[in-house]
Amino acid sequence: MRILHLSDIHFRAPECLDPDHDRDKAYRTRLERHLTGRVAAMGSIDAIMVGGDIAFQGDPREYEVARSWLLDLAARCGCDSASIWVVPGNHDVNRKSCEDAPTMNAQAMIFQAKSEDDRLWMLRRQLAHNDTGQALFHGHAAYNDFSKNMNCQVYPGHLYWKQERELGPDVTLRIHGLTSTLLSGRNGANDDKGSLYLSPLQTIDPSPNVVNLTICHHPPDWLIDGDDVEDMLNERVMFQVFGHKHRQRIQESANYVRWSAGSVNPSHVEKQFEPSYNIIELTVAGEGPERRIDVASHLYRYQSHPEGFQPIRKNDGQEVFRHCIPFPVEAAGGVKAGGIVEAVTPETFSVCSTASAPYIDAEASMGDARTRHLVDRFWDMDGSDRREIALELGLITDEEINLPEPQRYGVALIRASERGLLDRLEQLVDARER
Repeated sequence: MRILHLSDIHFRAPECLDPDHDRDKAYRTRLERHLTGRVAAMGSIDAIMVGGDIAFQGDPREYEVARSWLLDLAARCGCDSASIWVVPGNHDVNRKSCEDAPTMNAQAMIFQAKSEDDRLWMLRRQLAHNDTGQALFHGHAAYNDFSKNMNCQVYPGHLYWKQERELGPDVTLRIHGLTSTLLSGRNGANDDKGSLYLSPLQTIDPSPNVVNLTICHHPPDWLIDGDDVEDMLNERVMFQVFGHKHRQRIQESANYVRWSAGSVNPSHVEKQFEPSYNIIELTVAGEGPERRIDVASHLYRYQSHPEGFQPIRKNDGQEVFRHCIPFPVEAAGGVKAGGIVEAVTPETFSVCSTASAPYIDAEASMGDARTRHLVDRFWDMDGSDRREIALELGLITDEEINLPEPQRYGVALIRASERGLLDRLEQLVDARER
């Protein structure tokens, strides 16, 4: 799988609304041209992952430009439009919304908790309340409206998203979009390092034969619970991509690789103005106990003279950072290939096979291109059509009618997957598109 990793694009209104006067457009054009050349040499992109700060101030107009640019970029690099994933960054939070009393109070009560246990308890309490749960996500309204077509919206009860793709034979890549912005924009102010909160509610399951990948805007050192998050990620997540710092870095260890993205459009007042992007190649190699994941990382950075993007090189001059991580085949019951397995008698076979049947995560299983295209088509219908379909299939209740649309139909679509109704949903969408 070949992944284009972008972050911190910072589409800023009103500048981005007028291409002739958008000073950042030229750097995106240089990126597009360089990427086109790399695709011609390497092959098409399979997935685009954007690590937050898509917009600059959570303005709906900024997301209109962002959506158009991302779809155009996907077409340029041969990537299916259903293979774009995004997470929110601090610039995707509308700080004005965070000055509203309900949001200020909810964020303050979580931030001011005296201990980690108290903070988690308070987060649960705020999320469980109809008003304060919604208040925590008021600042994400424009982001959610943008990301719903990609099934990447967040809301109470759904703090993060997860999607799966096949990485190789019998290997699943589970992509987790983590939300580090629950406390972002507190009191309408800039965030301080160490003031944000991921929480243990955003979980990663180390399932057999599943490679976990996380996309998160803020790295652990920006989180109140950063030490716990650091440990959790390094133990359970093989591939970690971050944004925010505008410092392009790669960290390779025995069990994981971490990419810290630069910024597509950093601030012009930064000491080191270096727009950047990454291409990450993941390949399953070997068999049985010798199976591994080969990683090839291509890091590109802008230079002003001569203008264009150039590869970041290793100390030995190589342009590609190569790494491999052992990933032995593991039986459903948790025994790695080559291990000792007790004999299963015919009498116990049915019991054992039932007990070891793989758990199917309804949301994660919606990561295939066909389902993601269906989600996009569903959102592109008129609101009345969405409502009629959801009610006809019993995917929303009367109490949920007044929820914000990204939450209302986000819940409905996951229920459709849980209940095996995605094919019927597609039939109803087809009928209304004719």
